Amino acid sequence: MYRNIIRPLLFLLQPETVHHLIVNLLKIGFKIPGIAYFVSKSFQIKDNRLKTSFLGMELDNPVGFAAGFDKNAEVYNQFSNFGFSFIEIGTVTPKAQPGNQKPRSFRIPADKGLINRMGFNNKGVDYAVNQLKNKNHKVIIGGNIGKNTTTSNEDALNDYVTCFEKLYNHVDYFVVNLSCPNIKDLRKLQDKDSTITILNKLTELRRERKPYKPILLKISPDLTDSELDDVIETFNITGIDGIVATNTTVSRENLLTPEKRIKKIANGGLSGKPLTERSTEIIRYITKKSNGSIPIIGVGGIMSTQDALHKLEAGATLIQVYTGFIYEGPAFVKRVNKAILKN
Repeated sequence: MYRNIIRPLLFLLQPETVHHLIVNLLKIGFKIPGIAYFVSKSFQIKDNRLKTSFLGMELDNPVGFAAGFDKNAEVYNQFSNFGFSFIEIGTVTPKAQPGNQKPRSFRIPADKGLINRMGFNNKGVDYAVNQLKNKNHKVIIGGNIGKNTTTSNEDALNDYVTCFEKLYNHVDYFVVNLSCPNIKDLRKLQDKDSTITILNKLTELRRERKPYKPILLKISPDLTDSELDDVIETFNITGIDGIVATNTTVSRENLLTPEKRIKKIANGGLSGKPLTERSTEIIRYITKKSNGSIPIIGVGGIMSTQDALHKLEAGATLIQVYTGFIYEGPAFVKRVNKAILKN
């Protein structure tokens, strides 16, 4: 029903319009008595064989919702009813910012992909904190943190520290986003020295706090093997807890979408099916090079149950979906968990 009726109707609208529509529908719809129960019964699977331990966290299953949808921590509890065991909010920045100029999100259905250059549009860390505090979290919450667009790379450390300190008591783990292609010059912070400086400061701050919250680094799929070796060394040097592999890509290779359309869309990070193989390759590379010592959340191009299984087989302990959920619909998480049980 979703793929044949609902998705074609939604795809008549701009992606960002659909995003706001869904967020508002979730806010309103789940206030109706019985809706949460009906949705959870329809889309959740409760099975002890799916339970997964990761960095001290106990999850009902290994499937989460990637950062980028619930940017402002507004609908994480509603989304938990669709079977996600953890949801990553953000990317959150110290100050509210509008993001890049619209239009900034584009579907390429021929490739089952999305291209976006949102630019960390969000309502700021204080808004997110207000959404998270005084609420019973039904799922594990990750906090994806970044810097404001107007903050220079020289001052970026302060932005990450601000978000880290303000969110610390309200999320279960952190993801440091230095790899988004949609913030001017942000990926320059992926160089080894800059990354180590930021991560060392965050792990230093964590030593002063309880309880312990895991810190993960989200990496780009466009890194070379030598740069991936640097990531492994950075993991060992800084004492962070894991890697999220991967963010969106700037590559436009081997697309079915006409080149004219791709050029018209222009810049942005590509997600979805074109990213599937590369993100899995990176998971496999890091797992092999580190002898399986680095905990990994696998994300990028999970468009089918087989894609999910491949990422787990490559070395990821947890996986996250985003574009696959948009293309495959609300039953996608249930299908993935069923496939994991059968595998």
